[in-house]
Amino acid sequence: MRNFKQFLKEEDGMGTVEVVLIIVVLIALVALFKKSITALAGTLLKKVTSNANQI
Repeated sequence: MRNFKQFLKEEDGMGTVEVVLIIVVLIALVALFKKSITALAGTLLKKVTSNANQI
């Protein structure tokens, strides 16, 4: 039982709040740069498709 109490008191590793904040920041960045990301992904997929046809 003592080990379980020590486990609950440990503050090592990332907590739920930190993970949620990181996710929120990533979502905000994706929302801000949606057009740029979409254009980049489209360009990359076109290059991959054209190179695949050459092989």
